[in-house]
Amino acid sequence: MATSSAADIVKAVGGAGNIESLTHCATRLRFQLRDASGVDTKTVEAIPGVMGAVPQAGERFQVVIGGGVQNVYNDIMALPEMAGGGAAASDPDDIDAIKARERAKGVRGKVAWIDSLFEFLSDSFRPILGALLGASFFITFMALMATLDVIPDWNAPGVTLDPSWAFINLMWQSVFVFLPLMVAYNATKKVGADPWVGFAIMAVLMLPGFTALAQDVEPTALFGIEAAQVAIVPVFGIPMPIANYSSQVFPPLLMAAVLGPLYKLLRKIITANLQLIFVPFFAMLIMMPLTAFVIGPIGVYVGAVLAQALAAINSFSPFIFAIVIPLAYPFMVPLGLHWPINAIMLLNIQTLGYDFIQGPMGAWNFACFGATAGVLILSLRHRDTQMRQTATGALAAGLLGGISEPSLYGIHLRFKRIYPRMLVGCFVGGLTIGIGSLLMGLENGVTTQAFVFTSLLTIPAFQPTGLYAIAIGLAFFTSMFLVLWSNFRTPEQQAEFEAARDAAEAAAAAEHVAPAVVEASEPRAIDASDAAPAAAAVPVATAVLEKASIEVLSPLAGKVVPLSEVPDPVFAGGVMGPGAAIEPVGDTVFSPGAGVIAAAQPTGHAFGIVLDGGVELLIHVGIDTVNLKGEGFDVKVKNGDRVELGTPLVTFDRAVIQKAGYPLITPVIVLNADDFGEVSPVLEGDIAVSGSLITVDQKE
Repeated sequence: MATSSAADIVKAVGGAGNIESLTHCATRLRFQLRDASGVDTKTVEAIPGVMGAVPQAGERFQVVIGGGVQNVYNDIMALPEMAGGGAAASDPDDIDAIKARERAKGVRGKVAWIDSLFEFLSDSFRPILGALLGASFFITFMALMATLDVIPDWNAPGVTLDPSWAFINLMWQSVFVFLPLMVAYNATKKVGADPWVGFAIMAVLMLPGFTALAQDVEPTALFGIEAAQVAIVPVFGIPMPIANYSSQVFPPLLMAAVLGPLYKLLRKIITANLQLIFVPFFAMLIMMPLTAFVIGPIGVYVGAVLAQALAAINSFSPFIFAIVIPLAYPFMVPLGLHWPINAIMLLNIQTLGYDFIQGPMGAWNFACFGATAGVLILSLRHRDTQMRQTATGALAAGLLGGISEPSLYGIHLRFKRIYPRMLVGCFVGGLTIGIGSLLMGLENGVTTQAFVFTSLLTIPAFQPTGLYAIAIGLAFFTSMFLVLWSNFRTPEQQAEFEAARDAAEAAAAAEHVAPAVVEASEPRAIDASDAAPAAAAVPVATAVLEKASIEVLSPLAGKVVPLSEVPDPVFAGGVMGPGAAIEPVGDTVFSPGAGVIAAAQPTGHAFGIVLDGGVELLIHVGIDTVNLKGEGFDVKVKNGDRVELGTPLVTFDRAVIQKAGYPLITPVIVLNADDFGEVSPVLEGDIAVSGSLITVDQKE
């Protein structure tokens, strides 16, 4: 993404002065804004390189970039206006101040609290996605070698590998064995405490000497939960449960949740010049025993209970489980609820030696990627450059990395037609796994012996591989074909897109084929006598293009109102561009000047015109009138026609439109406003055909 796009993002979120802090995760820029109420999501999404935008509670705003998010973050932070403010917040006191302001506003209520919880879970995992993804490829490689009988069953108990293969096996274990330390660091940082203190607290429970305390004690099931195995050892006369904390994530999450408020309290009661020494000391003094005696065992127990509950459901009916999981994930991922499930997957592998959730989850992922593939094909067919770029990046991230966020946030949540079709793909994939499990007598369904990202590269990690491959293939192609069959845009959205696209293409062609540019130094008049005979009875004004501005004339008579009064958020929010709206009194739309018809919709509801002078206009007759499918409209022109001031474009039947319940208000939009200076309506109130409607200033 160019630096100009980075500047556009900053401008779209209200400028550097509106940015409290900026961080990023694997795919998204994460803004903490002073005031997010004025940020228009559609404007942000229109910026080249942006896959999507996600408003959140607590004045948080996320911009989906994809794999290049680090470069975009660097470009933003390098902007001159970001030098003094809007820098990434690293001071915990700054975070506390932000939260205090949000509590004082009192406008988000429980929604903000829930959103903060999901943020905590997500931010504890997102920074380590790269390490997890890299480790999953090592696991897949080992699984493939075992499938090809190059090595023995590498993950089975008691199997000894050759030192060369054993070393490769250690490459992925380094990530998962020490995963609690990584989670502890991230979670502690999220709550505003020193992340290295959180790391050190969790590290005590993972020391070889700590586990050695229980070497002569037989482990028992904690509160009767078999997955929660602990050895009880007396320490200072107090029974301390000792567990294997490798790959555990609930203990560090709970530890960080307690450490955050404790750190804040210690800062308040310890004088500022002693905080550097004594805040970490007292935090460790309190939290290390508390985590070892209480928090750690509770985390092990909580994770084991959740894992056992899911295992019971899967044991009762792998068929039902295989269908429910892929249908639930499309709603869990946007909320961040999938992160705790990932923790259960890790616990399953540690306690059971396999996981039964990731297989059905793969049906959701590939249904998601299939919908993205459908969008990509349609974007090629529709000559939609921006969506093509978004879908290409999202599909690559999905098929090669198993990451669904670019698809989800960049495309699917923006177009409501996609989700129902994607859910069908999820159902087909889950149903295939369920039926296959019944026919093959699989007690646990499709399983894997390690935590992997469900991508094309990790298919060999699942057993049985053939059933899994068929299921995700059906999920992928079902979603893809359904999106291709029905489109991802509504008819209204598609018509608006095509009008804007055709106008832009015609403008580009006009620059090379038939340039008719008004020289800024030579004022030019458009004479009403040049108008078509059909408009002879219409009072046509004479417009003089001044040296520094272009005048856009009214295509019909009526009352001029601001765009904000248009009952459509796309126009009212200025997403398509600036302009004005007219409540018409007549029944004919005339050309507002000399130019070329770039888009004449056969339904008659929208026209794109490139005026001499380069202004690209969209005239949209009524709201949602595309649904009439041309009924009540008599189109007078076609694409590529040369028109003059006053040439009739369409005649519409007011009674037909009003009977259907559609507003007649007609937006007139300048689509390429970025190529000019200020664009402003001349007046509000009554206007005649070819009256002065909008002034477009030339750029200096």
